[in-house]
Amino acid sequence: MQKLKTLQIESKDTPDSAIIWLHGLGADGNDFVPIVEELDLPDDLAIRFIFPHAPVRPITVNQGGLMPGWYDVISQDVASTEDEAGISETTDAILQLCMEQEALGIASHRIIIAGFSQGGAIALHCGLRYPNPLAGIMALSTYLPLQNSLQDEASEANKATDIFMAHGLHDNVISAQFGKQSYRFIRDAGYSIHYHGYDMEHSVCMEEITEIGDWITDCLKPVTSN
Repeated sequence: MQKLKTLQIESKDTPDSAIIWLHGLGADGNDFVPIVEELDLPDDLAIRFIFPHAPVRPITVNQGGLMPGWYDVISQDVASTEDEAGISETTDAILQLCMEQEALGIASHRIIIAGFSQGGAIALHCGLRYPNPLAGIMALSTYLPLQNSLQDEASEANKATDIFMAHGLHDNVISAQFGKQSYRFIRDAGYSIHYHGYDMEHSVCMEEITEIGDWITDCLKPVTSN
């Protein structure tokens, strides 16, 4: 995969933290830009928001139609046949984005990987494998792909990283039950994960955005020394 194109927004001139936020299937990096203002984050947080654009690819479940996607969706039952090569390729590209931020002087423990739907699946897959400790992982309206490979590929560096997982109770794209199953799998593997359910479909809502803002604030709050 070629280097991903991105949109970037900086809350201050010299960011000391970064949030890499992945959109869902068929969207692009513009999709979650409006949420930045709605998060109502403290003025003292200096964040670089990075919104990558997924490459355009054929999506099997949509009769091979071309659209932005992080990996192919082969069946309506997304867990039955997974695009392991596509997931791995995209994960490598997101890992590279994280490492680029580290090279620019942002410590790994000041980086959050986030995503919605297909982007959230990549956030989980990538974040749990990142070799350095992250500030947090956020997965919205999604699931954990390639569950069976986690034990062998997980990084101990992110065993204690806080994970925010949320889902619409009436989601007709990725069922809430499927999202909850992924949550339980991650929880039972010993991770620090929190699950939130909202009265919505495959979307985001204001209550969720407010709680995301609080969670980001907590993850990125300055470390004070005595």
